[in-house]
Amino acid sequence: MPLARPAWLTALLNRRMLICIFTGFASGLPLYLLLNLVPAWLKTEGLSLRAIGAFALIQFPYTWKFLWAPLLDRYGILPWLGRRRSWMFVSQLGLLASIAWLGQLSPVDHLALVVGLTAALALLSATQDIALDAFRREILPDAELGLGNAIHVNAYRIAGLVPGSLSLILADHLPWSQVFVITAAFMIPGLAMTLLVKEPLAAAGTPRTLRDAVVEPFREFFGRHGVQSALLVLAFLFFYKLGDSLCTALATPFYLDMGYSKTEIGVIAKNAGLWPMVIGGILGGIWMLKLGINRALWIFGVVQFVTILGFVWMAWLGPGESTPARLVVLATVIAGEAIGAGLGTTAFVAFMARSTHPAYTATQLALFTSLMAVPRTFINATAGWLVEALGWTNFFWLCFALAVPGMLLLFKVAPWHGDRSPRTEAATA
Repeated sequence: MPLARPAWLTALLNRRMLICIFTGFASGLPLYLLLNLVPAWLKTEGLSLRAIGAFALIQFPYTWKFLWAPLLDRYGILPWLGRRRSWMFVSQLGLLASIAWLGQLSPVDHLALVVGLTAALALLSATQDIALDAFRREILPDAELGLGNAIHVNAYRIAGLVPGSLSLILADHLPWSQVFVITAAFMIPGLAMTLLVKEPLAAAGTPRTLRDAVVEPFREFFGRHGVQSALLVLAFLFFYKLGDSLCTALATPFYLDMGYSKTEIGVIAKNAGLWPMVIGGILGGIWMLKLGINRALWIFGVVQFVTILGFVWMAWLGPGESTPARLVVLATVIAGEAIGAGLGTTAFVAFMARSTHPAYTATQLALFTSLMAVPRTFINATAGWLVEALGWTNFFWLCFALAVPGMLLLFKVAPWHGDRSPRTEAATA
C-alpha cells in the first residue's frame, strides 16, 4: 500500500501553487524595474541622487490604488475574459508596451516624458497588483494562504533579478533601448497565464453597484474589528516593512558608491540572495502551515529586523577596490537581506489576505497593500536627501530604528498565541 503524501507536499504540488509563481513574477517585474533598473539608468545618465530619490514619488499609484480598486470589484472590461482576468490582461499588455517605450527615451533630453511614462507604468503596475492580489486570494483556500503567498513572494523577488541583475549586466554591453525591450519581454509569461487560467467564481455578496463597491469594504472592515482595533491593524500595515523598505530604497546607487561595478552588482549582489531567498521563503511558507500566520510574523519579522545591520556594516567598511573579501561581504549582506525581507513579506502578505472579506477582496487588499507601499513611495523619496545629510552609515542606523514600531504593534494585532493552528485560522478567517 503506497504511503500517503504529507499534507505540505500535497499543498506544494497543486496547480494553485503554479499559478502563484506566475502571479508573483508578473507583479514583481515592473516594481523592481522602477526600484532597481530605473535608478541605475538615471544615475548612468548623470542625474543626481536627490533627483533619483525623488523619482520614488512617481510610484504614488501603489499608495492610492484603493481609490480605483472598487472599479475592479464591480466591473469587468473584457466580458469574454471575466472580471479579474480582463483587468489582468489589459494592465499586463500596457506594461509590456510602456517598459519597451521607456528605454527609447533620454532622461536628460525627454525628462518630462520619462516622468510621465514612468508614472503610467506605476499606474498600470498598481492596477495589475489589485487584480492579481484579488485573483490569488479567491483561488487559495484559507489553509493555503501562507504557502501560496510564500510562493508568490518568492516569484515576486525572483522577478527582481531580471531588471536588477540580467538587465544591469546587459547594460554593460547593449544600449539602454535594447535592454528595456528585452526586460519588457519578460511580461509575456504573465499574459499567457492570464489567458490560460479560469476566472474564479464570484463570492456571495459581491457588490452590485459602484456605491456598494466603494462603501461596503470599509464599513465591513471597521465593523468587523471595531474602530480602535482596525486603526491598529492599519498602523501595523504601515510600520511593519518601513525600516526594511527604506533600507533598500537606494540599494543599487549604494553598491555603486561602495566601488562595485554594474556587472558585479548584477552577478554577485543579486544572485547571492537568490537561493537563500527561494529556499528560505519556501521553507518559511511550509513552516507557516504549522506555525500559523501570527507566530510567523514574529519570527520572520525578527530576521527581517536584524538583517538591516548588514547594511550598517557595509557602510562602516566604506568604499574600496573590489577584492575577494569585499565581494564576500557584499554577497553576505545581500543574502541576509533577501532572507529577512523575503520571510517578512511572506508572513505579511498572508496576514493581509487573511484580513479580507471574500466579497470585497480587491478593494480591501488594495487598501492594505497601499499602506504597505506608503514607505516605499513617499518616505523612500526622502532617501537621497537623508543619505546626503546623514551619510550612508547613519542612514542605515535610522532604518534600523524605524523597524521597531512594527514589531511592537505585533503585541496587539498578531499576538503569539492568536492563531494556535492552521485549522483555527481557516475556521475564523
